[in-house]
Amino acid sequence: MTNPEMIALPVIDMQAETAGPRKVYVETYGCQMNEADSEIVLSVMNSTGYEPTGDIAAADVIFLNTCSIRDNAEQRIHGRLTNISYYKKQKPGLVVGLLGCMAERLRKQLLQEGSVVDVVVGPDQYRSLPDLVDEARTGTKGLAVKLSRVETYDDITPLRTEGISAWLSVMRGCDKFCTFCVVPFTRGRERSRALESIVREVEELAGHNFREITLLGQNVNSYRSDGNDFADLLAAVAAVDPAIRIRYTTSHPQDMSDKLIETMAAWKNICNYIHLPVQSGSNRVLKLMNRTYTVEHYLERVGRIQELIPGASLSTDIIAGFPTETEDDHKRTLELIARVAYDGAYMFKYSPRENTKAWAMGDDVPEEVKGRRLAEIIDVQREIANRNNQRHLGTIEEILVDGPSKRDEREWKGRTDTNKVVVFTRSDQQIGDYLPVKIHKATAATLYGTPLDSEGRPLYIPLEMAAQPA
Repeated sequence: MTNPEMIALPVIDMQAETAGPRKVYVETYGCQMNEADSEIVLSVMNSTGYEPTGDIAAADVIFLNTCSIRDNAEQRIHGRLTNISYYKKQKPGLVVGLLGCMAERLRKQLLQEGSVVDVVVGPDQYRSLPDLVDEARTGTKGLAVKLSRVETYDDITPLRTEGISAWLSVMRGCDKFCTFCVVPFTRGRERSRALESIVREVEELAGHNFREITLLGQNVNSYRSDGNDFADLLAAVAAVDPAIRIRYTTSHPQDMSDKLIETMAAWKNICNYIHLPVQSGSNRVLKLMNRTYTVEHYLERVGRIQELIPGASLSTDIIAGFPTETEDDHKRTLELIARVAYDGAYMFKYSPRENTKAWAMGDDVPEEVKGRRLAEIIDVQREIANRNNQRHLGTIEEILVDGPSKRDEREWKGRTDTNKVVVFTRSDQQIGDYLPVKIHKATAATLYGTPLDSEGRPLYIPLEMAAQPA
């Protein structure tokens, strides 16, 4: 139910519309926060009798949970709504809702006459969905987009339908106001859940055999609740079950404290992986972005991480072509990428967003220049990631098995605690197993390995290795 491609449209069985309980279908776009929010939406709807379905043709309610970070994300949604109009024509009683950041940003524009959308609901108003859906069935379109300073959905248990990994939202909103970002306007100001509530949810997940939990927040390391900071929360969560890996995202360099780094180093089940967005390697551009740190501060934090957590994996976000970015600014970004040697990066061209301060700066870097700079960033980062991964050849990595490889169902995959994907030929492993794997091949994106038994012996020899001369 996540990030679907455009698909061939099936014939809808109209008799099925009235058979059995009503069904709700959710498509999720964007970040992990949206993934977690979709589970809250499913829980809210399920509490009033709606069953989740992965079959859009069977749905009585279709929700698109949206992202507004970049313009192309919104354009995808507009295209998908055109596609969904088919279902609306085939099933007149169908209710279509647009949720999340795009709903908050565009509001009434999405309910214009002739629109397929019946309900528009922002990230802080999901409790209102059942009532708005009922009203939409009588022909009344609904809008609920008021931001809240207190809503955390603390009392709602997300409806998680599958898997061994869980997204767990610990705070909502953001107070940083980066000049390029719409999040403070679409998700509101920062507010944190109570530590005790989060620990209880982790205990419930442990009881249902989840093996990996990712703590989520727009700026998760600014978490504060009743005198507890994020390091306190991280330690409390890690203490619940040593067999559960703990991850978190996303961090802000300004709030990456020594205490947080030391807490990560102290707990074996807190993964040695940090996503630490830098956005640019130029102090001038960082100031224009209102990122509230310098390159020097960022590199000092990276050095502290590497000192206390040897072998920690770092990833980042990079924006190419921010307003007024010069070739020298771009060169500084390339130099920073090379200096830090990230294992991964999310790299984008700057996309101007209305209501942000950067919107008033204009969009003066030509698209072809943005594209060329982005390509150079990608090339440098790919080379670094490949070099980093080659260092794993011959090492033994513990992975958490999470299912079949996308390319070949005979191969399975898992992740190291440093968030590297490892592919291996399946024998009798099960999803959720921890497995030692010896790495024999590496690319920029993936490691390939051979599972080992309890004595450290290969469970089998991969065909590609057996074919090599001695």
